[in-house]
Amino acid sequence: MAPAFRRPMAACSAASLAAALAFAWIAPVHGEEIGSVNTHFRVTGSDRVVIEAYDDPEVDGITCYVSRARTGGIKGSLGMAEDPAEASIACRQVGKIAFKGPLRQQDNVFSERMSILFKTLHVVRVVDRKRNTLVYLTYSDRIVSGSPKNSVTAVPVEAGTPIPLR
Repeated sequence: MAPAFRRPMAACSAASLAAALAFAWIAPVHGEEIGSVNTHFRVTGSDRVVIEAYDDPEVDGITCYVSRARTGGIKGSLGMAEDPAEASIACRQVGKIAFKGPLRQQDNVFSERMSILFKTLHVVRVVDRKRNTLVYLTYSDRIVSGSPKNSVTAVPVEAGTPIPLR
């Protein structure tokens, strides 16, 4: 019987990392676009401000609405443009709040690429246990430097419904 071919562990790890990056490249998180307005007309596609809805994946009954700029033009239509690092957020109770399990004190809830490689929009959930409130923060980062531009919103939870923490 011939010996089995074995790849070095570093090669397996590199292959796993490449596969994970490829999957992340193919399946980024996208909110449901619910509206947009044009801000700068271009023949090849206008710059817009879009409004997207993101349902909290760990808390039923909460939806976050994020508005942000999207660059148009040829680069924008091809996904090659870098969108501005400005966003606004408003999270609201849209149904009965129910927790799917214990939450982390602070957790990255949504992330979406804002450029082909380097910039990402984040929505972070922070539990304010003292006030029984879920606080959501949006900001963007880059591999080299992030942006101090951010927006915050909060959703109070009924006093009779404690927020479960890990």
